[in-house]
Amino acid sequence: MSSWHFNRRGVAAIYKFEMARFRRTVLQSIVTPVITTSLYFVVFGSAIGSRITTIGGTSYGAFIVPGLIMLMLLTESLSNASFGIYLPKFTGTIYELLSAPVSSLEIVLGQSGAATTKSLVLGGLILGTASLFVPIRILHPGWMIAFLLLTAASFSLFGFVLGIWARSFEQLQFAPMLVVTPLTFLGGAFYSIDMLPRPWRMVTLFNPIVYLISGFRWSFYGKADVSVALSLACVTAFLAVCLGLIAWIFKTGYRLKN
Repeated sequence: MSSWHFNRRGVAAIYKFEMARFRRTVLQSIVTPVITTSLYFVVFGSAIGSRITTIGGTSYGAFIVPGLIMLMLLTESLSNASFGIYLPKFTGTIYELLSAPVSSLEIVLGQSGAATTKSLVLGGLILGTASLFVPIRILHPGWMIAFLLLTAASFSLFGFVLGIWARSFEQLQFAPMLVVTPLTFLGGAFYSIDMLPRPWRMVTLFNPIVYLISGFRWSFYGKADVSVALSLACVTAFLAVCLGLIAWIFKTGYRLKN
């Protein structure tokens, strides 16, 4: 009777390879998002912050910090993970990965683990950058880390699925640019959904990003647009769906073997 042994060296090799690519593209991976975040603060903080002083007792500049972190976290997690698996597909080297003595679980752990690490590093840098502009207080640091980790991991897994599905670089950019970013802007990243008229507020509740941003903002200021338990349930459910999709992909070989 054979038993499965976890290949730590295999996972570590995949992880280190992806992190090495991250270090080679520091300008694109870190500097650009940090500069973009600073511009958001200059534009939104000056233009809108002068008109909206506080939201729920929190200054507008501090209020948008969780939304900004979440915006960058979602897009970077998707982009890093999807590009990490799409590039081997595009160059044909994915067959070397599939024929290596590592299981599908170990491939996913190495790939998505690296993407998650990159996103968490970026999230920390953006938080540090934001603290230069506005005073930030974190009421529930443990929950903040939990939401960061769950969101980064789930969207890294989703990015892995996207990278397998995509047949071109255009398709690779479709979800981050035309789906996730607009949903984040409409999901309360820069405003409270309680500020919307009732019909639009009901429509907004169908946006899944609302629950991620709301739960993450609660960890900072103790106030949320929707139930924190519901936010946690949504991100956990999304993580489970992504895991199920990846299991199906490796079981069927969907867009891996051709």
